[in-house]
Amino acid sequence: MSSIAVPGALAPRRAWLTDLPVLLVAVVWGASYLAAKDITTARTVIAVLVLRFAIVLPVLVTAGWRSLRALTAAQWRGAGVLGLILSGIFLLETYGVVHTSATNAGLIISLTMIFTPLAEAAVTGVRPSRAFLAAAGVSVLGVVLLTQGGGFTRPSPGDLLMLLAALARAAHVLAMSRIKSVQGADALSLTTVQLGAAVAVFAVLATGADATPWSTAAGFGAREWAGLLFLSAFCTLFAFFVQMWAVRRTSPSRVSLLLGTEPLWAAGAGIALGGERLGALGLMGGVLVLAGTAWGRRSAG
Repeated sequence: MSSIAVPGALAPRRAWLTDLPVLLVAVVWGASYLAAKDITTARTVIAVLVLRFAIVLPVLVTAGWRSLRALTAAQWRGAGVLGLILSGIFLLETYGVVHTSATNAGLIISLTMIFTPLAEAAVTGVRPSRAFLAAAGVSVLGVVLLTQGGGFTRPSPGDLLMLLAALARAAHVLAMSRIKSVQGADALSLTTVQLGAAVAVFAVLATGADATPWSTAAGFGAREWAGLLFLSAFCTLFAFFVQMWAVRRTSPSRVSLLLGTEPLWAAGAGIALGGERLGALGLMGGVLVLAGTAWGRRSAG
């Protein structure tokens, strides 16, 4: 009995030590929208994306060189396809956050948690539960209110781009579960190939553009470099390795629940640091988005 009691006594402490880094990932992801908005303009989106991921890619390649060499041709192709989808996600998100508030961006992108089970249901033909459909309705109503902070007007182009980004994220998750060749692949090598494919897309798009990665980097001051390194080192490298570390020590559901607090941190960063305001309608919409996605996550589980 003593051997059972001791682990039980230590479990809360071990759980907290695992939860804290994952919660920090949600915090930095929430702050990433404001950071991206701060260092990016519509003219420099592609250049910033090249710089952001080109910085971390050599680290990932070095860390996962052996597993990369072990990938089969089919796994390379599957990861490459996922990388193309990923490039679309980052383009939509970054252009989106340039044209809307960081608060709206973080809250709208949380609809991924609603769109993913709906997309899966459409593919498999399994009807979602009534509770989940109700949660989806609450979330959609929340987004409508969230984008109407100044009265009932058309959503901004940035809001619509973030909505498309949430749909693209859902498509990425669905593709990852449907492409058989990648299902047994090592997580590190799979992520590295995806990011490499995305960087290749960004590099091609940057060819001949007015704002090249090099000219953009040359024009950066200390503030912009700090923002870029935050996006690269913390929002990409740190976040990826923490997720890999955490899923081996706790349940995927627990990790997902903690990462689901990302919209709260996005709203907090936008309001506290970015000086953004939601207004009464926007505040009500934000609450409904958070409530709907939390309800939907429980219903889908």
